[in-house]
Amino acid sequence: MMTLDRVRDAFPEAAKDVRLNLQSVLSGPTALSDAQRWGVAVAAAYAARQPAVTAAITAEAARVVDAKVIDDAKAAAALMAMNNVYYRFRHVIGNPTYATRPARLRMNRMVQPATNRVDFELVSLAVSAINGCEACMRAHERAVLEGGLTEEHVHEAVRIAATVNAAAIAYEMSEAPLVDAASPAA
Repeated sequence: MMTLDRVRDAFPEAAKDVRLNLQSVLSGPTALSDAQRWGVAVAAAYAARQPAVTAAITAEAARVVDAKVIDDAKAAAALMAMNNVYYRFRHVIGNPTYATRPARLRMNRMVQPATNRVDFELVSLAVSAINGCEACMRAHERAVLEGGLTEEHVHEAVRIAATVNAAAIAYEMSEAPLVDAASPAA
């Protein structure tokens, strides 16, 4: 399995800032607990959909946090993959009749996470930021703040999500085959 260091080392020079930022957000000082930091990182990696980055971040997280944190991160990524599409549609379309219809989508894990509800909301907020769902970001940010976390927690979680998302792209750049300059661009 590829380690997080090897993933970072694979980034092309064009992604040097991402390499440095990834190390910083995952090891530097933060308002987040280890569970919050690594829960966000694992969920963001799943949302970014790059298998090597996901495996490396998950393996690193497993050395630092309880398996329940990783399980909640996976659950949040999966639920937000569904919810972010559904609620983004309702928000973007703006037709008020859609808001009157029940979603009828199971989300029991959100109210009964393996760890705690506030951290699950924070992780869900980070994934919603990657997926670009304004309605979900607003709802999760409100729940996080009402749950006792601060704007600094929100800020740090979104910084991690943004950096992990960029890391997935940087890693893909390192694996991309070079286009032959003599051939027409696809």
